[in-house]
Amino acid sequence: MDIQKVTVAGGGVLGSQIALQSAYKGFDVTIWLRSEGSIERAKPKLERLRGIYKSTLEALKTNPAAWCRGLTDSADVPAEKIDELIAQVDTACDSIKLTCSYDEAFNDADLVIEAIAEVLTEKEAFYAEACPHMPERTIVCTNSSTLLPSAIVGYTDRPDKFLALHFANNIWQNNTAEVMGQPATSPEAYQAVVQFARAIGMIPLELKKEQPGYLLNSMLVPFLNSAEALLANGVADVETIDKAWMLGTGAPLGPFRILDIVGLTTAYNIVAASPDAANPDSIAGKIAATLKSYIDAGKTGVNAGEGFYKYN
Repeated sequence: MDIQKVTVAGGGVLGSQIALQSAYKGFDVTIWLRSEGSIERAKPKLERLRGIYKSTLEALKTNPAAWCRGLTDSADVPAEKIDELIAQVDTACDSIKLTCSYDEAFNDADLVIEAIAEVLTEKEAFYAEACPHMPERTIVCTNSSTLLPSAIVGYTDRPDKFLALHFANNIWQNNTAEVMGQPATSPEAYQAVVQFARAIGMIPLELKKEQPGYLLNSMLVPFLNSAEALLANGVADVETIDKAWMLGTGAPLGPFRILDIVGLTTAYNIVAASPDAANPDSIAGKIAATLKSYIDAGKTGVNAGEGFYKYN
């Protein structure tokens, strides 16, 4: 299966990253968004990523430690080649098409990567509308953080070409792509997605069976939930909890810095899906209320300029 045309459904934190990384590696990329307002909100995210890609590559000229695995094959790159890659970033960013038309987004796509909200009803509505516009050849992947592809596949019209493809945040640097099928996924579709992940500079991590949260989030989500519970229960403040983790383990980021990168809306949707979240006295209820207070104040994470911390 030859993948050339890629449509990313959703232009949020990860959707924008997947789109730019795919375009940077030479793929024809379209982002589908719900509305003109969503398109306008996606544009600053892409511009922010353009700046990060270009400044990271520029820094590599004098500092090998600036190397990011998703941008170049090694840290040893001649300055003139880096200039070519910087120009490639501009070409990639300028080439990405943004649309709210289902037909324009999906009618010639080889691969669709769904990166919309972590809410089953929203995913069901999306697939019901989008799938009829896709040609028979189109492979569809969900980038769901915690939901199993077998819980979503019934919303599609192509079970043999449906699977999960999950990326870590800051994919130009943390370049993993977890590939997880469901019982009806064909070996051909699975391997086509593995090859695509490799082609956009990722390291494919092939899962042998379905697992909520894949590999990374099976470890990361409980860790973040533990930090959120400490805050929601008033045990310590954000900075102190982060210091405990960073100083105690040598990690470069604490859990609340990570949550700002992930985006508080995604974190809220995950905890809100818990049956206990409706009980305000439960841990899940307290975490949900804490996250919602930040979201309601517009503090949704790095892309908003403020989450648990402020950003330039």
